[in-house]
Amino acid sequence: MSTSKPSQTFDPSSLPAPITVAVIGLGYVGLPLCRAMLDAGCRVIGVDNDPDKVEMLEKGESYLNHLGPDFARVLQASSLFSPTTNTGRLAEADAVLVCVPTPLDKQQEPDLRYVKSSARNIAQALAIRGRSQIVVLESTTYPGTTREVLKPALDETGIPYYLAFSPERVDPGRVDPPLVRIPKIVGGIDDESTAAAAAVYSKAFETIVPVKSCEIAESAKLMENIYRAVNIALVNEMKIVLDKMGVDIWDVVKAASTKPFGFSPFFPGPGLGGHCIPIDPFYLSWRARQIGEEARFIELAGLVNRSMPNHVVDKTIEAVREKTGENPKRVLVLGLAYKPDVDDLRESPSFQIIHLLKQHDIAPDYSDPYVPTTKHMRHYGDLGLQSVPLTSENLHSYDAVIVSTAHHAFDWNLILEHARVIIDTRNVFGEVENPKIIKA
Repeated sequence: MSTSKPSQTFDPSSLPAPITVAVIGLGYVGLPLCRAMLDAGCRVIGVDNDPDKVEMLEKGESYLNHLGPDFARVLQASSLFSPTTNTGRLAEADAVLVCVPTPLDKQQEPDLRYVKSSARNIAQALAIRGRSQIVVLESTTYPGTTREVLKPALDETGIPYYLAFSPERVDPGRVDPPLVRIPKIVGGIDDESTAAAAAVYSKAFETIVPVKSCEIAESAKLMENIYRAVNIALVNEMKIVLDKMGVDIWDVVKAASTKPFGFSPFFPGPGLGGHCIPIDPFYLSWRARQIGEEARFIELAGLVNRSMPNHVVDKTIEAVREKTGENPKRVLVLGLAYKPDVDDLRESPSFQIIHLLKQHDIAPDYSDPYVPTTKHMRHYGDLGLQSVPLTSENLHSYDAVIVSTAHHAFDWNLILEHARVIIDTRNVFGEVENPKIIKA
């Protein structure tokens, strides 16, 4: 087996103008990255294995509603952007940026099938290209993935390349700061790879943060997400304990936040959603086990956060029993998306809440203005539900409503007036005193 190494030197002036960038994976990370590189004047090839996504982009239609209706139209109108399912077109690219999913499998261990298939496709394209290419992995993963998974595949070609990791920092729905103003960490398998990747991203991003290795870059992303996971678990655990004492966790966080140093506020909720916090920390805990260590904080935080949907359902049943003397029969979950004002369903705790309600023989429904119907999900299949309109009649027909996602589009006054029992997991009603409001 040949072991090719990147070129000994990298000359930024060797990059063509415009540079051709291929982005593999046109989801919540890859599609905004395409736009950022396109706006910087790059030629962009968007590669995805979903023909429906490609077809929609070719028509100027968006499948990520939080990006706005004009987002896909701008891409479609540009002669510099072309979406495709043809991985052979990777050979055209001066740089390939990998933004594919990195989920957990049924054993809660890293599932790198998409990274591995991307590595094979890039290697095939590199062999066809026959000259150097810059390859960057953005998908969150454990330290060592770039060097241990991508590098061997590229080595097989015998063609020089540059290889780096640059963690994505996308927050769906956030518009400030814009993507290109979020500092871009870049770490290569050697200094030349770091310089090459930095040269590509500097076309679009205002601030580049070079680090000493791809492992540091991989670990930095995990640190960001683990920091949030552990602190959210802390306030979730405190919420349960303080609730038994009759103390409001939201008031506690508000009071503690007045300290101007040494404290950063985190807030409790019904569980964790999105890709970053529910999944990414376990990439490090898995890696720790491989080297004979334990990541106890990560495992404990995961245990606490995963238990929150159970707590919410238990509080719902308890609240309805106290009011009616009977178990609830019908419950409405407000919000299916994992965060406000987007249609992002990834790992949303609402699905687990609905699943648990069914286990208690409670008929669940949901209302979400961003998700008109459910679709097939990795863990739950298709629930076969449609969003329920929020009317006074509908609200009153349920034994309880659970505030799982605090969409601004919800009419909270209408909900407060007509719902029988409100399980408020997001403190949307704040200081409102009403016996029908139960914080959970």
